[in-house]
Amino acid sequence: MSQLQQDNVLPGYGEAGLDSMTEKSYKLFSDGACRGNPGMGGAGAVITDAAENVIWEGKEYLGHCTNNIAEYRALILGLKGALSRDYKNLKVYMDSELLAKQINGSYRVKNENLKVLMEKVRNLLASFDSIEVKHVPRLHNSHADRLANMAIDEEIKIKD
Repeated sequence: MSQLQQDNVLPGYGEAGLDSMTEKSYKLFSDGACRGNPGMGGAGAVITDAAENVIWEGKEYLGHCTNNIAEYRALILGLKGALSRDYKNLKVYMDSELLAKQINGSYRVKNENLKVLMEKVRNLLASFDSIEVKHVPRLHNSHADRLANMAIDEEIKIKD
């Protein structure tokens, strides 16, 4: 289940009567994590405004999955988070070069499980006014990585 409990919004965002939200641009950082590959998986996503303030974050425990599935699920989590806040202009950053290149069309998706997830991603991407997807080094994606690992850690504590 999705844990969008960390739905942190700074004052002035997401409230009616403000300047058009659709003209503002936001950044989404997403990351999937696995303990083993395959193994226990988690997804993390963070949205910041133009000033780099965190305005939304989410995490989700994924159960047993591969790292590639975790990366896709983290992106889906973040895209849904952006759409739920009506953030329609998005720059997406991820440390999965494979996923970034698959979304941008440089690489084909061959795995059947990933094809299903790519279809979900494409359907979500179609809801945005503008979207840009970029690969970044892992060190520039540490907040999303921390959330993905936190989702796994919280599940481990529940089972203990």
